[in-house]
Amino acid sequence: MKRLLLPLISIMFLLAACQPQSDYHRLDLEEITISELQNGYENGEFTIQDVTDAYLKRIEAIDQFGPQLNSMIYVNPKAMDVARQLDEELQAGNKRGPLHGIPVVLKDNIDTYDMPTTAGANIMKGSVPDQDAFITQKLRDAGAIIIGKANLSEWANFHSSFSSSGWSALGGQTHNPYDLTRNPCGSSAGSGAAASANLAVFAIGTETNGSITCPSSANGLVGIKPTVGLLSRSGIIPISHTQDTPGPMARTVEDAAIALGTMVGMDEADSKTAASEGNYQTDYTQFLNADGLEGKRIGLWTGSLGGHHRVDTLMHETVRFLESKGATVIEIDQISSENVGGDSFQVLLYEFKDGLNKYFASLGDDAPVKNMAELVDSTLADSAEMHYFDHNLLITARNKGGLDSEEYTNALARMNKYTREEGIDKVMDENNLDAIIGPTGGPAWKTDLTNGDNFAVSSSSPAARAGYPNITVPMGFIDGLPVGISFFGRAWSEPELIEIAYGFEQATKVRKAPEL
Repeated sequence: MKRLLLPLISIMFLLAACQPQSDYHRLDLEEITISELQNGYENGEFTIQDVTDAYLKRIEAIDQFGPQLNSMIYVNPKAMDVARQLDEELQAGNKRGPLHGIPVVLKDNIDTYDMPTTAGANIMKGSVPDQDAFITQKLRDAGAIIIGKANLSEWANFHSSFSSSGWSALGGQTHNPYDLTRNPCGSSAGSGAAASANLAVFAIGTETNGSITCPSSANGLVGIKPTVGLLSRSGIIPISHTQDTPGPMARTVEDAAIALGTMVGMDEADSKTAASEGNYQTDYTQFLNADGLEGKRIGLWTGSLGGHHRVDTLMHETVRFLESKGATVIEIDQISSENVGGDSFQVLLYEFKDGLNKYFASLGDDAPVKNMAELVDSTLADSAEMHYFDHNLLITARNKGGLDSEEYTNALARMNKYTREEGIDKVMDENNLDAIIGPTGGPAWKTDLTNGDNFAVSSSSPAARAGYPNITVPMGFIDGLPVGISFFGRAWSEPELIEIAYGFEQATKVRKAPEL
C-alpha cells in the first residue's frame, strides 16, 4: 500500500496543477485584449467572476506550480469579491470606465491599501499603506481589478553594485516565460513576465532607467515609459524624483494606450504632474493609426548598436522595413555631446535617500523603518538579504547629504541640459525628426546570481535621463527570445509615438505568446 501511495499522490498533484488551466482555456483568454473582454462581458459570453477566477487559477498553475515563473509576490485574496461587485454594477447598467472588470497586476513598489507594498525587501514584509497610490486609485476608478502584486528587482534594482534583475529577498528570482533559465530583465521583471505569460490582461511597471522598456522587450511586450509627470508617482516607493515614472506593460499597443489614458491626471502630492496640464489625453486610442509610419522622419541612434551583431542585423532589417512603409530614416551618431551618466548616478543617489526617507515618513507609526540609516542597518544584519548581493548602493546613498548639496544641484543641472535642450530636443530639431529609434535590448541572458546582469544592448538612457517618453514594441526573435525596438522623442510626445508604434505593430505582428 505504501508503494502505491506516492504515485497516487503524484497523480493527484499533477491533476490539480493541470485543472486550473482548463477554465482559462475554455474561456479562450490567452492573448485576449481589453476590448475583447469588454465585448464578452456585454454579450454575456462570460462574467467578470468567470474571468477573474480563471486568471487566479492560471497564476496558481503557471506561477506557483508548473513552470514556476515566480513573477507574483502577492495574490489579492479579495479579487473575487471585487469581481462580484463589478458584475453587479455592470448588471445594473453602471460601467465604471474602460477597464471595468479587467484583471491587472501592479509592481510591488506601488501602494495598495488592501495589500502589502514591499519593494521585495524582507524588512518591508507585511507593510500595508493606509491608502492607494494615485495611479492605483485611478485604475480602480476605471474598473480594474488589482489581481495581485508582481515580484521585482529589490528596491527597483537600486540596491547593489551588482544584482540579478527580477531577484528580491522576499520574492526570490523571477524567470523569463520564453526560457525559464533566462532573465526577465529590469526591475519590473515580474510585471513583464506576468503580462507576457497571460497571468493578467496587462501590468503596471515603473522605470528610472530601462525598467519598463527592458522587461517589456525581454518578455515580448509593448511598454510605455511616459514623460515624467504624465503619471503621478505619489504612493510609489521611489528612486528618483527626476527620472521615476510608472507605465503600462501590455501585449498590444492598444491595450497599453487604454491603460495609459486611465492613469493620467494632476496630483497635488506630486509636483511634477503640474506640467502635465494641457499635455495629457484621457483617451490615447484616438492616435492608433495603422498607417502611422507613413511620412515620418525617424532618427536611428547608431550609438545603441554594436553590442550584439544579431541585434544589429535585426535592427538594420527593421530600418529597411520602416522605409518600405513610407518612413524616412536618418542615422544619428550621437544624441548628446556630453556623457552625463555620472551625473545621473549622483542624482539617483541623492534622490533615493531623500525619497525613501519621505516614503517611510508617509507610513506613519506603522513604518517598518524610520529612515535610510535604519534600512541599511537592518539590511546588513539580514543574512538572507546579504546572501547574494552586497547592497552597496544603499550604503552609498545613505552617506549622501541633502538636496541642497552643490554636488547634487550641479549634477542635476548638467543632466537636464545635456539630455534635453542640448540632447534630444536639439537633435530632433536639427533633423526635423518625429522620433528616434534603437534596439530596446538584446535577447535575454542566462540568469546568474553569482555574476549578476549582462546588459549588452540598451537604448533607454537618453529618454530616461531626460524624463522623456519611450515606447518599446516587439521587433523580432533571436533563437526564440524576443527583442524590442524603442521609439522615443520630445516631452509630451506620447500621441506621436503611439501612432508610430501602432503603425509598426500592425504592419509586423511580431508578438508570439510564450509556450511555457
